[in-house]
Amino acid sequence: MKSRLSTGLLILYLIITGICNAQQPINQGKLTASDVFSRIYLTPTRVVWKSDVSNKFIANSEKLLETGNGQADLVGANLCVIKGSDSVKSAILLDFGKEIHGGIQIVTGMFAKKPPIKVRITLGESVSEAMSSVPGSSATNDHAIRDYELLLPWLGTIEVGNSGFRFARIELLDNDRELKLKEIRAIAVQRDIPRLGSFKSSDDRLNKIWETGAYTVYLNMQNFLWDGIKRDRLVWVGDMHPEVMTMLATYGYNEVVPKSLDLIRDITKLPDYMNGISSYSMWWILIHYQWYMNNGNLEYLKENQNYIFSLLDQLEKKTDADGKEKLNGMRFLDWPTSPNKEAIHAGLQSMMLMTFDAGEKIARILKNNEKATQYAQKIQQIKKHIPDPNSNKSAAAMLALSGLEDANAINQKCLAVNPTDGISSFYGYYVLQARAMAGDYDGAMDVIRKYWGGMIDLGATTFWEDFDLKWLNNAGRIDEITPIGKVDVHAQYGSYCYKGLRNSFCHGWASGPTAWLSEHVLGIKILEPGCKRVKIEPHLGDLRWVEGTYPTPLGVISVRHEIQATGKIKSTIKVPKGIKVVN
Repeated sequence: MKSRLSTGLLILYLIITGICNAQQPINQGKLTASDVFSRIYLTPTRVVWKSDVSNKFIANSEKLLETGNGQADLVGANLCVIKGSDSVKSAILLDFGKEIHGGIQIVTGMFAKKPPIKVRITLGESVSEAMSSVPGSSATNDHAIRDYELLLPWLGTIEVGNSGFRFARIELLDNDRELKLKEIRAIAVQRDIPRLGSFKSSDDRLNKIWETGAYTVYLNMQNFLWDGIKRDRLVWVGDMHPEVMTMLATYGYNEVVPKSLDLIRDITKLPDYMNGISSYSMWWILIHYQWYMNNGNLEYLKENQNYIFSLLDQLEKKTDADGKEKLNGMRFLDWPTSPNKEAIHAGLQSMMLMTFDAGEKIARILKNNEKATQYAQKIQQIKKHIPDPNSNKSAAAMLALSGLEDANAINQKCLAVNPTDGISSFYGYYVLQARAMAGDYDGAMDVIRKYWGGMIDLGATTFWEDFDLKWLNNAGRIDEITPIGKVDVHAQYGSYCYKGLRNSFCHGWASGPTAWLSEHVLGIKILEPGCKRVKIEPHLGDLRWVEGTYPTPLGVISVRHEIQATGKIKSTIKVPKGIKVVN
């Protein structure tokens, strides 16, 4: 008996090791965090619209709102029935309650005849987009297919789709058939990682904004860090910076960041710029410095030092004798700034200073005194030229953050003047940072409530590629059929590469307030690599209290701040062993 058992265990061992070895060419036999995804099935929260309200062509649609199990069965009781007609295109629009990354599962019943039934699936980040067609509108299938035809099996289950959406429209294309549906569920595909950072305060609006920013980036944390889950499913390095700052405040270290940084490094051979954009190569260096400060991984910094120093040496040649930047490649800050050439120059001049400052610090960390001295001299040369931001808030913010201009003066002259005008969802983060540098925390929080809160007021569950508060004027919500006389925000607005329905409504670069609230309201600022030394200095403004957590390599920092009757702040702070808090 013992011999048989031992033989059986040996065979089992050989089978298991054989399977593992067969996988080694793909991932060297290692299961990494990026391989671990959850598949969560979501039941629709409501039927937004259907082509027929008489129950003649669409009956029992409420069945689709019941929690299902993904299994077809022979009973087929109480199913939703959609009938085809030559005169009516039968269709139904479902809302899954929030933006997700993933696809659709459809479970069918026993319809008459057994050949598959053809349907059309149209996914959308807004009701308007889900009701649109490709071609025939500004909606696209770029990066992810969101408008397609599909054959449904008789008495079966099918899963399809890989996009970003909240709404799904299902249209019956076979006019002479009757489709019976047991279930339609969304499949949310997301990384199985814990949320370690948190933020709660006496202001529910700020709480929701923090959560929305965190969720926006979370959805974009796929195998690589994307900018959008519908469109821009790519590694855009500049866009990554606010995303990384949000990730550090919510999840801490995650391999998706170094994977993305390494990918863009490996496909960008110098003297080319990352994504073809000079500022994006500079953002790559700035991300590396911030990543090291938070995670303290010296080996990873060493792995990238040759590319970092080679890139800095290349950038060094892109100024004239007076320190004025002369960058080639695409000259870009954010899209709304694109027509303003003076502002772009001011922003790029600022970024050159910020990049060489980070470069000098990296050189000193790596004990390369020669490079540190070289970059310090370059910094002094760049400081000689101080451009005019030409009334542009993005460029003005960068001048303040780089130290080329005084933050208080920039805030008074530009940022605090009509404070929500000229804000972009990308560089709005740097505007907030510059206002904090000027000590105008109240003004920054007001912008957060109005600008990012404006998207939520229109029904957003994630933050958008672009937004303007003027869009609120007579606007319909994105989670409803636009009423007659109201403006269809998704279809009507947007420009540059994101006109109309092509506009991404889940864009990671728009998550800045999440990182900002953790840094300036919770007050947690990293002073030493690996978070070994931090400063905790809250700025509550009109808040009565705030509490939250911040992830570090040594554990989670926990804080609570309360305004006392005297007006002073009482703080309760818990930090892991190995972290020193300084005043």
